[in-house]
Amino acid sequence: MTAWRTHLLETDDQVTALLDRTRSVAVLGIKPPGPVPAHYVPEYAQRAGFRIIPVPVYYPDIHEFLGERAHRSVASIGERVDLVDVFRRPDDIPAHVDDILAAAPRAVWFQSGIRHDGAAEQFARAGIDVVQDRCLMVELQDRGR
Repeated sequence: MTAWRTHLLETDDQVTALLDRTRSVAVLGIKPPGPVPAHYVPEYAQRAGFRIIPVPVYYPDIHEFLGERAHRSVASIGERVDLVDVFRRPDDIPAHVDDILAAAPRAVWFQSGIRHDGAAEQFARAGIDVVQDRCLMVELQDRGR
């Protein structure tokens, strides 16, 4: 196994360790309030104690989500975040790879139903941990958070 593959987190223990060291979460593709995962998952994570940094893909007229200032790219946040939680369709992910790499987060999380092995490999080769096809909210609930 090559060294970069160690950044592909697949076991429950690896996910738990990642969540234990995570404090800030940039949410790429966050949406306004409504019954959509791209809103209620980050809202849940915020209530669980994580600092949420919104990075909407659409909604240029909305400048705040969940009481936090919106950023138009991950790299524009201006500080290193622990985790980028991705709410984008797999086909849309390649357009965000360079932005995420420029921001150099500690980890990238693709929500349930989202996998992009090519992007995951790029992040892992850059030393960024990657979780694919898991719901952040479910993982937090499973850990009593």
